[in-house]
Amino acid sequence: MRLHRFPVPEILMSRQAGTLVYPCCSSLPVFLNNLRFQRGLSVMPQSYNTVFQQSIEQPDEFWGAAASELHWYKKWDSVLDSSNPPFYRWFSGGMTNTCYNALDRHVDEGRGNQLAVIYDSPVTGAKERYTYREFRDIVALFAGALQSRGVRKGDRVIIYMPMIPEAVVAMLACARIGAIHSVVFGGFASHELAIRIDDCKPKVIISASCGIEHGRVVDYKRLLDFAIELAHFKPEICIIKQREQLKAELNEDRDLTWKQSLLGAEPAQCVPVESSDPLYILYTSGTTGQPKGIVRDNGGHMVAMKWSMENVYNVKPGEVYWAASDVGWVVGHSYIVYAPLLHGCTTLIFEGKPVGTPDPGTFWRIVNEYSVAVLFTAPTAFRAIKKEDPKGMYMKKYDLSSLRTLFLAGERADPDTVKWAEEKLQVPVVDHWWQTETGWAIAANCQGIEPGPVKYGSASRAVPGYNVQVINQEMERLPAGQMGDIVIKLPLPPGTMLSLWKADIRFIESYMTSFPGYYQTSDAGFIDEDGYIHIMSRTDDIINVAGHRLSTGSIEAALCEHPDVAESAVIGVHDDLKGQVPLGFLVLKANVDTPETQIVKHVIEYVRENIGPVASFKHAVIVNRLPKTRSGKILRGTMRKIANSEEYAMPATIDDPAILDEIREALQTIGYAVKSRPVTKEA
Repeated sequence: MRLHRFPVPEILMSRQAGTLVYPCCSSLPVFLNNLRFQRGLSVMPQSYNTVFQQSIEQPDEFWGAAASELHWYKKWDSVLDSSNPPFYRWFSGGMTNTCYNALDRHVDEGRGNQLAVIYDSPVTGAKERYTYREFRDIVALFAGALQSRGVRKGDRVIIYMPMIPEAVVAMLACARIGAIHSVVFGGFASHELAIRIDDCKPKVIISASCGIEHGRVVDYKRLLDFAIELAHFKPEICIIKQREQLKAELNEDRDLTWKQSLLGAEPAQCVPVESSDPLYILYTSGTTGQPKGIVRDNGGHMVAMKWSMENVYNVKPGEVYWAASDVGWVVGHSYIVYAPLLHGCTTLIFEGKPVGTPDPGTFWRIVNEYSVAVLFTAPTAFRAIKKEDPKGMYMKKYDLSSLRTLFLAGERADPDTVKWAEEKLQVPVVDHWWQTETGWAIAANCQGIEPGPVKYGSASRAVPGYNVQVINQEMERLPAGQMGDIVIKLPLPPGTMLSLWKADIRFIESYMTSFPGYYQTSDAGFIDEDGYIHIMSRTDDIINVAGHRLSTGSIEAALCEHPDVAESAVIGVHDDLKGQVPLGFLVLKANVDTPETQIVKHVIEYVRENIGPVASFKHAVIVNRLPKTRSGKILRGTMRKIANSEEYAMPATIDDPAILDEIREALQTIGYAVKSRPVTKEA
């Protein structure tokens, strides 16, 4: 497919040295590095402390310099607009387009023949490669197809797809015309998809006929049809990518195939948008069971994404960067799609698993075949590889000399896994900490600034832009080594969430109320004397299953749908492979005749159908009662410690201490609470 050459939009903000003015001398090292980087020269070493301090004390100069590396139709009026806290806005008044910066900019600057996207699907055997020009043209045509169906700036589009190139095309096409995409993890249960449809009210849903998981074909179209049936809001159009593995039956009044949608379409030009206009909505679990729609902007997001590629990951334009995740999660948004393309890298779309597609050597085959420089994945992936290939024999089959660094995130990277990866790969292994809400790393051993020594169990120091502190309930800053609530002093840096979709009050209540002036991470831990951040636990009831944050509240709600269940509780228990998995406690109604084994089987199946297999809900136990405080709060934390065979303190507010023995005995019947641990005095 060939298109006419797109005109270069007028660049209203020059990036030449003579037009940039830095009033503060401390900005000079950053400015000179930017200039040297643009001219292809080696970047001068930077002191972490110098860079970090400037980011906190002079954010306008710091982020203004970073923003100058991108294209703006209109320069911003102010770098940081603090007029309405906690609703801070970055590059207020600026006009830009994320898709232009991710694709067209590279073509217009003479790099259109560089490889932009590689698709590798071991589950289907498909492999494809696209240059920046080719991918720009495909995205532009599909963006035109959306426009021809009435999609305009500000409209929402849900993307419910497997890991295929069309998923990335759809995301960038939305960004191109100013539509707001909301990607829902492919294969998510119909009920969860319906909730998201009702919340964001999409004009169009883009999906595929099927996905392939664990050797089986998942009928996406059936799940989508049922979700639309459940939802109160009905989309006007569904565009379906038909796949050879399963052809979907279409609703003639609503559905189009991907090919049909392109008929008669003209390539769309990039639509200028305000810096603070939403780029996407990404739903994350909420403690009430109602998901929260994280809103990301255009301007601040693209600046943070590009800056992080060089400074956090130390990757250069033209290198192959692989985030082995899914576009349905925040890692996929940030580091499969936007950051690598904004920075001019080659990104990988991988449709497979670390093991079983076909063996534990899949990752190493990819690294070897495409000369991957930086790999980013979840600790769960490496635990799975380690379990199947503990001696790393599969690694020896491939040339891994291109691999420079391994990054891990999404859950705590246990020291054993980190050390195993270091030993086998002989490259730095970097554990870094971030959240769906932040969109990029809060803490990391920044490889492009001044890497520090590794401290196992720590995500290293705060990334520039994040003023991370540990405080107590009285909002007193705690000394080094003392555990408390981990918070981030406002304003958050660019690229973090603007708010929650159509829920500003909930945004404040969820993140800004407990500690005014700070973002509440809901993580607890400490900062040591060297400034290293140690994340120890969650402070809410979100559990982390293989890097996927899930609400115990939503699982409990599903359990209570069973007609024989009177009450339930769900905790996250330790799992060697996934980090945590949910475990359910069921209190039955009186005079229930159904066999208990049948009830447990039914609730497990029900959670799989209504929450999805991603929850990994496989264990539940029936108990007579749940341990509670006198005020009625279920003591989930104590139950978790019992299940994990950890020492625990008898809660001073417990209503009946004898219940804990009942819980232990019930857990032992399903293989938990197997070790005897002394009980300490009352907490």
